Amino acid sequence: MFVQESPVGSQKSRHKASKGTVQIKTSNERLQLVFSFGGKRHYLSTGFTDTKANRKLAEMKAKQIELDILCNNFDITLVRYKPESQQAIFTPSAHSEKSPVEPSPESYASLADLWDSYTEYKRSSLSPSTLAKDYKKIYRLINVHLPVKTLDKAVAIRDWLIANRSPLSAKKILTQFSACCNWAVKSQLIEDNPFADMASDIKVRHGNSEETDINPFNVEERDRILEAFKENRYYTHYAPFIEFLFMTGCRPSEAVGLQWKHISNDFTQIRFEQAVVISESGLTCKPGLKTQRKRVFPINNRLAIFLKSIQPADVSGETKVFPSPEGKWIDVQNVSRRAWKTVLSMLDGVEYRKLYQTRHTFITMALKNGVDVKDLAKMVGNSPEIIYRHYAGQSREIFLPEF
Repeated sequence: MFVQESPVGSQKSRHKASKGTVQIKTSNERLQLVFSFGGKRHYLSTGFTDTKANRKLAEMKAKQIELDILCNNFDITLVRYKPESQQAIFTPSAHSEKSPVEPSPESYASLADLWDSYTEYKRSSLSPSTLAKDYKKIYRLINVHLPVKTLDKAVAIRDWLIANRSPLSAKKILTQFSACCNWAVKSQLIEDNPFADMASDIKVRHGNSEETDINPFNVEERDRILEAFKENRYYTHYAPFIEFLFMTGCRPSEAVGLQWKHISNDFTQIRFEQAVVISESGLTCKPGLKTQRKRVFPINNRLAIFLKSIQPADVSGETKVFPSPEGKWIDVQNVSRRAWKTVLSMLDGVEYRKLYQTRHTFITMALKNGVDVKDLAKMVGNSPEIIYRHYAGQSREIFLPEF
């Protein structure tokens, strides 16, 4: 018989389903049937949201699959078990009186179903932030926005993405669709990948990402921003956080993840080794950084004085260095949208730039003050090549010597 997934928060132990059973799980807010047949693991989306009534419908589908497996009547195309809205409508051939034409499952394979299965397959190897930000975003794109959702309409899907998304976004999405279909081919769910090489045809102008969109603040602008945060009655709590970003050039997610155990007792170095990201369950602190597992940042006298000034009297190693007003992890996106945007809007003569420009400001100022490129690259978690390519040319004035 089918095995229903334990509800969230249940303390019941979960046992591995026996051969021939169908499990009901929740994936991307939809009920999903999970079972094995012919040595393959199948993940079939029902299309139903997780409600009491829909659970009953999912149970009926599960029983049908189990019965078909027991009776050697299993539909390997899975068409029989899909919601009617996902099944293609076929017209009988003119040469056959009553027998319907056998559908080609590859032509009418559902991109939504494949993406659900692919996400489930990848889940254990993905970070919580990747699942929440990237995979769930594509799930919503497929189920809410795409006008067509079957693989025989791959060209129409590509054209819609090019017309409705930026070139970079369209390229990334098509790359993900192609990866999903490559997996489906290897899993013998479809015969070929209709999205193969589509992404490579889209040309993207480089230099639009946070890491390469470099427009640093000058010293005066930086100091005015810091003073404005300290004086703002609503956002003064975030003043130390903003100052630390300017003083270290670390990524905001890395600063949020800092705990006092990461700062040496003698205030000589900081260990960046975790970051706070957005996951399916909210803000999550995960080990590792964006481009490396960890790095050590040297503390100078000014930074040491700053850190000592904000250290609580009853500090422990697990205490957050920069907690939210409620003592939780800081939500960087919320700070950017509200505190950062509000404070900068009140400063005449200071052009608005994203919070990430604090990092670019530090790197640019460090180069201007003679910090070696290789040393700086180690401090901020970039390669020397990136520093040379994106910062070195902006950090000094070019002049023509007398000769």
